[in-house]
Amino acid sequence: MINRAKNIWRGALVVAVLLSSTPVAARGCAENTLEIRNNGMQVQFSVELAKTAAEQAEGLMYRETMAPFAGMLFIYEQPRSVSFWMKNTILSLDMLFLDSTGTVQRIKANTTPQDTTPIPGGDNIQFVLEINAGTSAMLGITEGAEVRHPSISQENAAWPCE
Repeated sequence: MINRAKNIWRGALVVAVLLSSTPVAARGCAENTLEIRNNGMQVQFSVELAKTAAEQAEGLMYRETMAPFAGMLFIYEQPRSVSFWMKNTILSLDMLFLDSTGTVQRIKANTTPQDTTPIPGGDNIQFVLEINAGTSAMLGITEGAEVRHPSISQENAAWPCE
């Protein structure tokens, strides 16, 4: 099982590398796609959106698997102080906390499934991206990385859609 998981991640990494060499303008911005660039790397994720209070309360609870390079983007109308927990979440996740420009302000890597300890994201957070645990480290995503998505105000975006 471990070798199978490693092969899936290796295959996904090849996809990420191929995407990073695809001209950005050819991809543009789409609601179900999110891109991250950091340290010369660029990668694309398929995302579900959590916009409403109900969608945000449910998040990724009770899910047993999530595809590599998939995630959930929590979108708040205004920047705010946020805190998450892992109650009823079976998957270990990396949480990326973004400001209104789409810049990663904090990363909480390898969360503990089912844990009810609050995970503070900080103040002035408008977006939270949840991805599979270990993905941030594998790709070298760090604080300061820039995210591109149409939900980010394009007038303010650190990396606007083209």
